[in-house]
Amino acid sequence: MILNRRGVITGSGALLAAGAARAQDDPDLTLTGRFVQGGHALGRTWPRALIFIDGESLTAASADGRFIIGFDRDAPGSIQIEARLDGRVARRTLDVAGGRFPSTRINGLPPSTVAPSDPELLARIRREVVLKTEGFASRIDADHFHDGFDWPLEGFRVSSRWGSQRVLNGTPARPHYGIDLAAPQGTVIRAPAAGRITLAQPGLHFEGGLVLIDHGQGLITAYLHQSRIDVAAGQDVRRGEPIGRVGMTGRATGPHLCWRMKWRDRNLDPSLLVKT
Repeated sequence: MILNRRGVITGSGALLAAGAARAQDDPDLTLTGRFVQGGHALGRTWPRALIFIDGESLTAASADGRFIIGFDRDAPGSIQIEARLDGRVARRTLDVAGGRFPSTRINGLPPSTVAPSDPELLARIRREVVLKTEGFASRIDADHFHDGFDWPLEGFRVSSRWGSQRVLNGTPARPHYGIDLAAPQGTVIRAPAAGRITLAQPGLHFEGGLVLIDHGQGLITAYLHQSRIDVAAGQDVRRGEPIGRVGMTGRATGPHLCWRMKWRDRNLDPSLLVKT
């Protein structure tokens, strides 16, 4: 499947559009998006309203009343969304479709990247977990997600789909929470939407060169295996601005960009936000 950054998805790529939907309009709470496991809902309601998902307060609408929520790979089939402000309540129930997640085998990885056991390496991994946790904890007051994303590469081949069950060197691993975009070494990586850099770190054990961007309300995108990083933590970036170059650093067997997305503690498929 071959795509370009702003082009129309064709052929087997049409499966990326699965789950596209619009909930029935309501003047107080409107929802659009991809209502499927790994997908999202973009909402509009009263400015600064609190947003509850299944009774739990998880986010708040922006000054323009915009918000986003995400559906994890294992999200239930029905989710209740509420907006609450000054005694007013708007409530919607969404049906979330199941995703299709294939199995992917990757062989030839260094054993230390599959099951590390060296004490010094394990200590390094723990330090890197702290860095990544801090980067993913960012919550800037913005809604840069509201008009969708571009692809981060101009041209690429999807070499591994989001959510696939990984088997690494014959050992089953956790699902792959990224979409792998194969491209030549050194290909420019561009911010798919505006945001703030919360981590720009080369040489991580698993991820290699890693950049995180906060697009607002806890929606964070990640860019792994970079050969070069062109941004710094705390920097604001615009849509289309270069952030680094494709590489094969960390746990990788060839040059590609692993593109990931998290909304708070939920893993999402970033491709489903492209031009939502």
